Amino acid sequence: MGAENFTFVTQFTLEGLSKHRKTQTLLFMAILLIYSLTIVGNLVVILLVQSDSRLHTPMYFFLTHLSSAEICYATSTEPQMLAHLLDGKGILPFSSCVAQIFVVLFMGTAENFLLGIMAYDRYLAIFHPLLYAIIMSKGRQWRLVCSCWAAAFLFSLTYVCCTFSHSYCGPSHVDHFICDMPLVLKLACDDTRVTQAIISVMAGLGLMIPIALIMTSYGLILFSVLKMRSTSGQRKAFSTCASHLVVVTVFYGTVISMYMVPRSSTTSSRDKQIAVFYVVVTPLLNPIIYTLRNKDVHGAVSKVLWRRNLGQES
Repeated sequence: MGAENFTFVTQFTLEGLSKHRKTQTLLFMAILLIYSLTIVGNLVVILLVQSDSRLHTPMYFFLTHLSSAEICYATSTEPQMLAHLLDGKGILPFSSCVAQIFVVLFMGTAENFLLGIMAYDRYLAIFHPLLYAIIMSKGRQWRLVCSCWAAAFLFSLTYVCCTFSHSYCGPSHVDHFICDMPLVLKLACDDTRVTQAIISVMAGLGLMIPIALIMTSYGLILFSVLKMRSTSGQRKAFSTCASHLVVVTVFYGTVISMYMVPRSSTTSSRDKQIAVFYVVVTPLLNPIIYTLRNKDVHGAVSKVLWRRNLGQES
């Protein structure tokens, strides 16, 4: 990082997913549909949890924050993608690129920590069922959630400050459909080795802490479940954790594929395909996974529909 630090680049040009107009139109329609379903799906989860007292439990409290993070994450990327697909251009002002990187990292890191806390919550529910309500009190829930958001904010702020402490004097073409931090950092005009080392260490810590918590929690749960003699008890324990495990697998599978597997010097189509899944599809999958076979959520939906029908009849 040089003593003189001036930014000459005023905008970035995103290469996008395709240069063909017909393909852009099809992508626009698909992403618009997925984005609409993502917002609706996650909002429905939040509203159901708020409206049904049976869902006022720690698991669903954390799930509402996860859904909120998904809404903000999708909104920070997909409207910009839709605008670029619609006009066929990929121009993004410098300040918008900075803001997008910050929000994407903020929400992604918050989801990362929330998944770790949710695994800890499942561990407490199975290992300490009698003391669970006391241990996971409302105050404890808020402290855990606030810690997740605060840690995510500090991590993402550090990433952005490190990335944009460099001079950007050209080129300004990013071979991606969003402002991707590693690719933007490659465009810096000065030496970025120290910054890359700092970001790598922080990213490693940010990933390993929740992963360690998840693996420890589910390792203990699996050990306990295998010792159960009751088949129904085993089924109940597995069903309690199944949705969260699927979400964890999807989230960390795509994150590791995107950021932990070494990339080539240029962004390949495979990298973009993985990014599309992570940026566009994953925020939609979470509400589907958590509600598909969830009897509590099905009951809440039935209750809301019953109230609505009763109101119409009256």
